[in-house]
Amino acid sequence: MKVHKAEIVISAVQPEQYPKTKLPEIALAGRSNVGKSSFINTLISRKGLARTSGKPGKTQTLNFYLIEEALHFVDVPGYGYAKVSKTERVKWGKMIETYITEREQLKAVVSLVDFRHDPSEEDVQMYNFLKYYQIPVIVVATKSDKIKRSQWNKHEAAIKRKLVFDPTDDFIIFSSETKEGKEQAWEAIESFL
Repeated sequence: MKVHKAEIVISAVQPEQYPKTKLPEIALAGRSNVGKSSFINTLISRKGLARTSGKPGKTQTLNFYLIEEALHFVDVPGYGYAKVSKTERVKWGKMIETYITEREQLKAVVSLVDFRHDPSEEDVQMYNFLKYYQIPVIVVATKSDKIKRSQWNKHEAAIKRKLVFDPTDDFIIFSSETKEGKEQAWEAIESFL
C-alpha cells in the first residue's frame, strides 16, 4: 500500500472513546522498546507520525492512526517495562485485553519481537493470548539490520521455537533502517482487510 495520508485520530483508554467507524483495525503489540513506532513510521513512509521515544513505556493509551481513510493502526502500550507501577501495568493489561477480545473491527495483531533476542515471557504470553482468542497474528521480528544475514535462519528458528510458532501465521523479518520486510508486512496486513 502506498500511503499518502495518515494521521493520529484519538488516544483512547475506554471502549466508548474508540473511533465510531466500521473501518478494519490492525493492532500493534510488543515490548516497550521493540520498535513499534518505527515500524508504523516505516510502513507509512513518514518520519515522525508515531512518536519514537528514548523513554520506553511512553505509550499509555490505545493510539488510533487513520491510514488512507481505509484502516486504523492501533498502537497498544508496550509491555514488559519495569519503570511502571504494578497497578499501572494491571490497568494497561485490562485495557489491552478488553480491546483485543471485544473489538469487532480488529482484523489482526502485528506482534513485534526483537530479532536479536529470544522472545521474552511477555512475548510468549501475548502470542498465546492471541492464539487462544483466535486472533490472526503477524509476527514481525524487528531490528534485523543488527544481525548478520548469515545468522538470520538461526535467529528465526530460535524465535519460532520459543513461541511454539504456528506455521499458518506470517513471520516477517523487518528493519526500519533498511526497510527490509516492509513490502511483506503490507502484504500480510492487506490479506486481513
